Amino acid sequence: MASEVEAAQKAAAAQQHADGGTPTLFDKIINKQIPANIIYEDDTALAFRDINPQAPVHFLVIPKVRDGLTQLSKATEQQEQLLGHLLIVASKVAKQEGLDQGFRVVINDGRHGSQSVYHLHLHILGGRQLGWPPG
Repeated sequence: MASEVEAAQKAAAAQQHADGGTPTLFDKIINKQIPANIIYEDDTALAFRDINPQAPVHFLVIPKVRDGLTQLSKATEQQEQLLGHLLIVASKVAKQEGLDQGFRVVINDGRHGSQSVYHLHLHILGGRQLGWPPG
């Protein structure tokens, strides 16, 4: 199983490493080409439930326009406001989802960070006690 995950991550990285504009899975969700369980949307961000939840509550927050923001490590100062907005959306939706006892925000970056979709996304996990260290 680990080799399958690693192979998928390598393939995703190779396909979208340079952000050549190839639509990602998330672009297709934003454009309503593939269905998703959307729980929040505004002009710049979208939140939807993860299809492979790792906690009782697990949703993603993404920017609606990728604009080169494939990884956190590729963020620029011009994207500072957007990055802050994504965190505010994460907090707002976590409250909406009843995560009053706490939650975790995870951003996977690159192959060694287990990133599988090269469109910046925040994982918000909660609804149970989360272990530390995470993995």
